[in-house]
Amino acid sequence: MDYAWSDDQSAILEAVDALCERYAGASRAIALDAKGEWDVSLDAALSEAGFAEIALGGDTGSLEAAMVTECVARCAGTLPAGAQLLVAPRLTGRALPGPVALVSLAHPGPVRFGDRARTALVDAGGEARLVSLVPGDTTPVRSNFMLPVGRIAVHGGSGESLGPGSGDALRRWWRVALAAELVGTMQAALDVTVAYVKGRRQFGRAIGSFQALQHRLALCVVQIEGARWLTLEAAAKEAPEEAAATAAAQAADAANHVFRETHQMTGAMGFTREHDLHVFSMRLQALRLELGGASAHLRAIASSRWNAPSRV
Repeated sequence: MDYAWSDDQSAILEAVDALCERYAGASRAIALDAKGEWDVSLDAALSEAGFAEIALGGDTGSLEAAMVTECVARCAGTLPAGAQLLVAPRLTGRALPGPVALVSLAHPGPVRFGDRARTALVDAGGEARLVSLVPGDTTPVRSNFMLPVGRIAVHGGSGESLGPGSGDALRRWWRVALAAELVGTMQAALDVTVAYVKGRRQFGRAIGSFQALQHRLALCVVQIEGARWLTLEAAAKEAPEEAAATAAAQAADAANHVFRETHQMTGAMGFTREHDLHVFSMRLQALRLELGGASAHLRAIASSRWNAPSRV
């Protein structure tokens, strides 16, 4: 695996960063959350620039889609980037009308973008199902996760079957996309925290100069980087079950650590609506528990490696 971006990959990231600088950001996420909306403008800009089908391009693929998903999450984009840019194209071979919601019948409950979704990909166990949603199929649920959340009225027979084994494929790509979103969100939370400790002064010096905090920040970096490269490797290899579950498990576990550390280092400022940290840290809480959380991802690793029942 090449650890340096190619010229084309660098250009892709620069283009997505430019779009996100215009259409995303923590302040925009806060404004959208107050209205319970998702980022239609960013979604349209990504589609117009050709990123909706980046996973299916002749010169691009799953790796580039994971990179873009991570970038959108890092920039606080309020749209289901992982579902739309990575999961849907790899599972169905085409881009789907968004927002796209991912639903697991094994883990029922409100889902991200469930109140606004036009399309749902449903994990029904042995198969995945594609459901086109109409008004009345979704119900908004208020949350503190800084993302639209809702319930979707689907069941095992809803929509169109995507064929035998498609349930496994959905879970594999869902885990890769989830890991990419976790990595981008963790990186943003860490960046906000580093900026804070550089400016916060105690005893006549910035608290970021204290060695104890530097060690803790360094450990966060190690955990985020580990999750990032596991995620990109899983995407580049087309989401084999063990690699996808390993990336998701590492990212979910790291998210719990990063959430705790960033809040402690900022004196819990991240829990206030006046501080940008809450945009990312609250999203970490939703993302790290999705699809059963780290324990479910670890069971999937065991299932893949030793053919043990995973029950996920």
